[in-house]
Amino acid sequence: MGMRDGKRVLDGRPEHLKAQCDASLQRLQTDVIDLYYMHRLDRRVPIEDSVGALADLVSEGKIRYVGLSEMSADTLKRACAVHPIAAMQSEYSLWTRNPELGVLNACAEYGVTFVSFSPVGRGFFSDEALQPEAFHETDLRGSMPRFQKDNYGKNLEMLNATREIAEALGCGVPELALGWVLAQGEHVVTIPGTTRIDHMEQNFGALRLEMPHETLARLNQLYAPESVAGNRYSDVMQKTVDTECFDFEHYDN
Repeated sequence: MGMRDGKRVLDGRPEHLKAQCDASLQRLQTDVIDLYYMHRLDRRVPIEDSVGALADLVSEGKIRYVGLSEMSADTLKRACAVHPIAAMQSEYSLWTRNPELGVLNACAEYGVTFVSFSPVGRGFFSDEALQPEAFHETDLRGSMPRFQKDNYGKNLEMLNATREIAEALGCGVPELALGWVLAQGEHVVTIPGTTRIDHMEQNFGALRLEMPHETLARLNQLYAPESVAGNRYSDVMQKTVDTECFDFEHYDN
């Protein structure tokens, strides 16, 4: 991903990736970046070519490790054949289970750390229900089907049941959601975002949460992928990712 004429562009050409890395090094005022992500697959460029450029950056000492984001298990395997991939970052939470279709297991097979982003469902898994109608016009969630009125009302019914489960464990809903993600494998980590101290404390609280097998099973059943109302992305946004989809997810391609 990069910027061109003030707009985001998807460009996986080797020369572009190298130029973007140099620009990042300059902005960060550093000589090396520890983990450098290629955030989206450019379908016009073979992943082998893109990762080859990132491998060159490792050899040049400009980056230490290569990461990918929102890519499929097949793309990951092809990438690993060119250069070791340290991390795969994808959306993964109770209500976004797409990584279970392949990439989660592929990460385990190739020794890749799986990095879950939006583990609390972009704020859905909160102790107080969000008010989508109050989202700012620039809020990305406003274009996401799950936050649309009819779908959101249906999903709130599951959230109410989730609160009961959290209360039984003596924790908040965010801690429960994070605890579920962390229980999915030793190779799974997560990157919850926050702008408040109390939320940050809840995030750390998830590390101390013990998740009984019965609770995990109940949550898996409650949030069975087909039970969630609405796709995670709009048709336009879905075209920018390479992740696997469930059969019941329908996008206009």
